[in-house]
Amino acid sequence: MATPISVVTGGAGFLGSHLCDRLLAEGHRVIALDNLLTGSTDNIAHLAGDPRFTFIRHNVTEYIYLPGAIHYVFHFASPASPIDYLELPIQTLKVGSLGTHNALGLALAKNARFLLASTSECYGDPLQHPQSETYWGNVNPIGPRGVYDEAKRFAEAMTMAYHRYHGVDTRIVRIFNTYGPRMRLRDGRVVPAFIGQALRGEPLTVFGDGRQTRSFCFCSDLIEGIYRLSQTDFHEPVNIGTPTEFTILEFAQLVQTILGSTSPIIHKPLPQDDPKQRRPDITRARQLLGWEPKVDLETGLRRTIEYFRGKV
Repeated sequence: MATPISVVTGGAGFLGSHLCDRLLAEGHRVIALDNLLTGSTDNIAHLAGDPRFTFIRHNVTEYIYLPGAIHYVFHFASPASPIDYLELPIQTLKVGSLGTHNALGLALAKNARFLLASTSECYGDPLQHPQSETYWGNVNPIGPRGVYDEAKRFAEAMTMAYHRYHGVDTRIVRIFNTYGPRMRLRDGRVVPAFIGQALRGEPLTVFGDGRQTRSFCFCSDLIEGIYRLSQTDFHEPVNIGTPTEFTILEFAQLVQTILGSTSPIIHKPLPQDDPKQRRPDITRARQLLGWEPKVDLETGLRRTIEYFRGKV
């Protein structure tokens, strides 16, 4: 069989760069597209000189032209942290709409398999717990988080439309909270925020009373699930995440314990529409992919902390 050629939009981002690594390990040639709005060439610097890897600086909200055969398109381009999409609301909406349209157009033109990186934010501040793929969500379309939530919901609708109308071979992964090396230290998400604050000896900032919950999946587990999904024939959304749930306060205390930190925990008001509970039902991933997470939170945090030690 010919060497598969994969395009990864957002390929210089946190998850996109890890996906590039995995595809190369699986024998693919990889073309990474990124406009570096929130991505960084630092994340793919180790791939410089690899003849199977190509990086192109490109904004996927503009038309995508690539010559030759392409077998897979993985659409991962998007701001993905609250700080990013609150500072870049228009860009977030455009990459979810125009960017998804262009990426799907590329897949259609090349007869390539398409995988959309969607998000648990499609469920909004959920009224169902845990969240299964059949839940339609509880999203405030005009709230500050709506620019990300609705961009991804639109991207899912566009993906299914291309599948149904044009027959594009599509996949949708709904990604729950994921962490690990290559996250940006100041991207506003709770893992780098707490680790960075603790390493700098600053107070750990907990929003609200800290009883809101999250489930944290290490990046290698997530990429394993995504790769397995890409090799199936399943077209509807699949949750990938960890069903083990922690309160934000418990998580802050775990970071303190691992680092031996004496930084105090301080509380600030809860942001608007911040989800109170977030935990995936991964029954579909278990049955369809034979997948479940392997890396426990403490092990994953220790690996992530080692990465961030060199960044603080």
